[in-house]
Amino acid sequence: MSIFARPHYTSDATQFLDQLKTAKPQMEQEQRLGRSLLWDKQIDRDFQTQAEAGQIAQQPYVYQAGSDHT
Repeated sequence: MSIFARPHYTSDATQFLDQLKTAKPQMEQEQRLGRSLLWDKQIDRDFQTQAEAGQIAQQPYVYQAGSDHT
């Protein structure tokens, strides 16, 4: 056994999370649902291809006005 090992130690943060999970067992499922609403989206590949094809090349120096702007 290492001299640095603390076999029965749990941090305050770990204790808090364990208590929270015990008090709200549905919390993890709610988090997964919230994530799916915001992040897990189906990508329309055809639309993405069209959007990328419609982009205009950026000027080397973006703040320089073109010849049509005076």
